[in-house]
Amino acid sequence: MNDYIIRATAANDQIRAFAAVTTEMVETAREHHNTSPVATAALGRLLTAGAMMGSMMKGEKDVLTLQIKAGGPLQGITVTADSQGNVKGYVGNPDVCIPANSKGKLDVAGAVGPGFLTVIKDMGLKEPYSGQVMLQTCEIAEDLTYYFATSEQVPSAVGLGVLMNKNNTVRQAGGFIVQLMPFAEEEVISRLEQNVQKINSVTNLLEEGHTPESLLEKVLEGFDMQINEKMDTRFHCNCSKERVAKALISIGRKELNEMIQEGKPIEMNCHFCNTNYNFTVEELKEILRRCK
Repeated sequence: MNDYIIRATAANDQIRAFAAVTTEMVETAREHHNTSPVATAALGRLLTAGAMMGSMMKGEKDVLTLQIKAGGPLQGITVTADSQGNVKGYVGNPDVCIPANSKGKLDVAGAVGPGFLTVIKDMGLKEPYSGQVMLQTCEIAEDLTYYFATSEQVPSAVGLGVLMNKNNTVRQAGGFIVQLMPFAEEEVISRLEQNVQKINSVTNLLEEGHTPESLLEKVLEGFDMQINEKMDTRFHCNCSKERVAKALISIGRKELNEMIQEGKPIEMNCHFCNTNYNFTVEELKEILRRCK
């Protein structure tokens, strides 16, 4: 089954909701970065959130960036997403390996550590929108719930999960975001809170065979739900040798000249997908010619 996101409304548009299955996306990220299980879980949670939050944007060229800068051994996470379901991301230390937490699960909070979550939305305006909050639990879902409430003043519930196989591949990944509109009635708020409290594990629900549709049906139990859109989502990096060459132009003539003088080919790495691009001395000379 391909990964996809659904958008829905409920309770006469008093609630808007998103749900996604992202197993293939997170496994692709794991393959690109060769991440340890706990790094895969942390990156997978933020990739899943990024996919859903990217789908909230309307413009074709809109770009969302989620950045966690924290003091744990993971050394931070960066994810970017567009409005068409394309997501990419990386962690600072893909090899991090720490003991399980007190529940015997992957210790994502311990790997992430205390720090800050920054959300940047570039919607083609003069200045991108940027909001930042201190991490509350370092588990990512609860931190995004706190971000929505404090930075965007939108009461929300975020659930995210990544389950690993014993061979360290991704078994399940997905999540949901449910948000209350400003005109939501008290009865709606109360019922939704009760529903969310009953959900203790997204990965358990995915293991039971839940789809994004049935995941939202569970979160929105007792409400009339209207599915408005279904969108494929994937791990996709738009890097290319040409884009990397343009980046090399931007470093300036002096630095390029120094590389050429060394007389050795260079290798450039894309952080987002871990692809290496090699440039010969002749190619560097051609890039230098293109410098103004």
